Amino acid sequence: MYRTALRNVLAHKGRLLMTALAVMLGTAFVAGTMVFSDTFGKAMRDSNSKGYSDVSVQIVDNAAGATATARDKSEKSAVTLTDATVQQLAALPGAAGARGVVSGFTGVADKSGTLIGQAWGAKGANFAPGPDGKDARYPMAEGQGPKTAKEIALDKKTADKAGYKVGDTVRVGSNGPVVEAKLTGVFTTDDPVVNSGGTLTLFDRATAQQLLLEPGRYSSIVLAAKPGTSENALLTEVNQKLRPQQQIEARTGADLKAEEDRMITRSSDGMRTMLLAFAAISLFVGIFIIANTFTMLVAQRTKELALLRAVGASRRQVTRSVLVEALAIGAVSAVAGLIAGIGIGAGLQSLVTSLDDGMPTGPLVIKPLTVAVTLVVGVLVTVLSALLPALRASRIAPVAAMSSGDQPATQKSLVVRNSIGSVMAAAGIALVAFGASKGDASGRLPVGAGALLAILGVFILLPLLSRPVIALVGPVLGRLFGMPGKLARQNAVRNPRRTAATAAALTIGLTLVSGLTVIGASVADTIDRAVTSSMKADYLVSAANGMSLSEKVPAEIAKASGVTASSPLTGVYWDLNGTKKEITGLNADSLDKLVSMKMKSGSAAAVGQGQLLIDEELAKKLGATTGSTVNVTFPDDTKGTLTVGGVYEQGGMVRAALLANSEILKHDPEPYLHNVLVKGANGETDALKKALKDATGANPVIEVKSKQDVRNDFSQIITFALNMMYGLLAMSVVVAILGVINTLAMSVFERKREIGMLRAIGLDRSGIKRMVRLESVVISVFGAGIGILLGSFMAWAINGTLKAGLPGLATVFPYGQLLLFLTLAGLVGLVAAFWPARRASKLDILESIKTD
Repeated sequence: MYRTALRNVLAHKGRLLMTALAVMLGTAFVAGTMVFSDTFGKAMRDSNSKGYSDVSVQIVDNAAGATATARDKSEKSAVTLTDATVQQLAALPGAAGARGVVSGFTGVADKSGTLIGQAWGAKGANFAPGPDGKDARYPMAEGQGPKTAKEIALDKKTADKAGYKVGDTVRVGSNGPVVEAKLTGVFTTDDPVVNSGGTLTLFDRATAQQLLLEPGRYSSIVLAAKPGTSENALLTEVNQKLRPQQQIEARTGADLKAEEDRMITRSSDGMRTMLLAFAAISLFVGIFIIANTFTMLVAQRTKELALLRAVGASRRQVTRSVLVEALAIGAVSAVAGLIAGIGIGAGLQSLVTSLDDGMPTGPLVIKPLTVAVTLVVGVLVTVLSALLPALRASRIAPVAAMSSGDQPATQKSLVVRNSIGSVMAAAGIALVAFGASKGDASGRLPVGAGALLAILGVFILLPLLSRPVIALVGPVLGRLFGMPGKLARQNAVRNPRRTAATAAALTIGLTLVSGLTVIGASVADTIDRAVTSSMKADYLVSAANGMSLSEKVPAEIAKASGVTASSPLTGVYWDLNGTKKEITGLNADSLDKLVSMKMKSGSAAAVGQGQLLIDEELAKKLGATTGSTVNVTFPDDTKGTLTVGGVYEQGGMVRAALLANSEILKHDPEPYLHNVLVKGANGETDALKKALKDATGANPVIEVKSKQDVRNDFSQIITFALNMMYGLLAMSVVVAILGVINTLAMSVFERKREIGMLRAIGLDRSGIKRMVRLESVVISVFGAGIGILLGSFMAWAINGTLKAGLPGLATVFPYGQLLLFLTLAGLVGLVAAFWPARRASKLDILESIKTD
């Protein structure tokens, strides 16, 4: 039986090709993901390890660089990291040296004034030369280190990227004043920030402290241990010297490196999990193809299997023979997938490097686990997918199986299948609707469980749905394409299970694609409406990295030419009736000129009287109404009350609560400054935008955005996320296309006699081609249509669970895009049918009619 099984694989290798390709693509996705994530993770860890090569112990002031609030200041201990601290630590018995480090955000402008790189990777630090005038951490490739406030040094990658040479004037800035400095040196470094594509700017010590922290203070101190002194021993000496402080933390270099490694591992594991989820989708789609292929093969080999039963083969032996075929296909495909996956991993690594040449790279990492997982997944998926067809093959009675053709499903099996599918689909839809009605995160579990049940139920019901749905297009096909159109419709519904299995592959992909598209369109529309309806200001000034702006920025903005009204938009977290909530701050005298608020009760003018405005959701939680009071605990731990001056509609730029900046400053002298809203005398103009940019000193890290710019930023984020998802789902679509090709090719093979008869009675080659192509288009559009409806329903439900976090969220159906997906599905069906249709049209008439 095993030899028979292997002979069958070789005999039907053409018919099994698409199945093998489907398994290969799925396993290649798995292998490529694991190779890439392992390679990328190792490269990041290797790069990170270099950053701690000279660190035995690091002492960090956790309060340094933080946005100082009254609470922060009250919590600071007497101990801070100063020059005196550096000298004390350098004198420890186990210390070979100590270096004070100042670190903070610093952006670098290119020659056009644009920020180089991404804001998250822009860093500034101090140049700490030794007695020889050199800093071993930052060896100079050209020039020398900075010595005065008007001098800086840049890392070589940044200087090369911007085309800066020693002697050039460079503009750098943080969230405050801009520095125009002379470039005195270009250095090389193994700093992880630079190795990850960021920028690093060096200042002299005093300037770094002034710009990034405060005079005389360090953010950390790095100690090197003497030979023979372990890091732990030096750490003990440090702790004895400084004693444990709330804001001071000392850790060994090995501990810091290990923590960074853990963070990198978590990050790469998260990326791997996401990619493997999409690989699993591709494999899941492949299951339908494999099962469909073996079902058709079993049907086509009915006589052969019956003969084996007649000559003594048991049911178990027949089952095993089919599974051995699946095992052989799975093993070969998995090996091919592993090889292809290694190539995919190398390609992804090259792609990342080409997109950002600063990202660390290294040799490919192929772990034994990757090899084992790929091979096991490939074999297991193939064998399990073939299990049901194998069991069906074993149940064919020898005498009954001597007749040709597929064995029709019994009425009982169809009733059982449809009953199970109906119950699952109904239960799933009910759960989804229940979860969506919750309107918050508590509904996500019911929606998730219901979605799974509904999808499985619909898949089970696809054979039942195929007949009436495809019947709707029958008259249209007949009128437009004549006899080939009628035959195509009949062929599509001849075997509903086969049609359903083929269409299901496309249904999965289109369910996910359409669902993501509807969610993306809904979120984009909500944000767009929030910006359009609530932002009356012409421009919004903010830091590119999301940091708090300097307190000097609002005053400079207010003095800019053409500004008629402006206000800093601040944020603080205060306890309201025992619940910590974010309160937005705006200047009361310019509130009505900069933001629009839909009041449910009370008046927005109450802000000018020192009263609190809250949205309707917070009003419900606090049990507050206009005129009532709210108990407040301020950052300095004092307590008081605020009168509610009005309740406004949820959503827009203003968060759950609004208070005048003048009131906030009474209790929180340095609130977080998100941005500055600006109204111009003549609205949005290029002149006003330039005046605002000039008011910030043309700081490269401070952005001036119009309403449309804000909308575009959110739109780009959503578009990027959707495009990434579409790209990851592309593999499952390719596998689905292979399924359509496979089903049509095998269908053509088993209908050779029928095709020969059609040719004999007058249907020409072009008519045969048209018939096969239309059949493919009908099946593809059917699967895509069900997927689009299912995906849109799931998106509506998911949006229901997001409403609490995104006020005003309403489901938007982008009909144009959904129609485009349906059209593309039809084109996919047309392309998939090219080879099967061509093959069918070239069949010899007489030989086809003679086929058994």
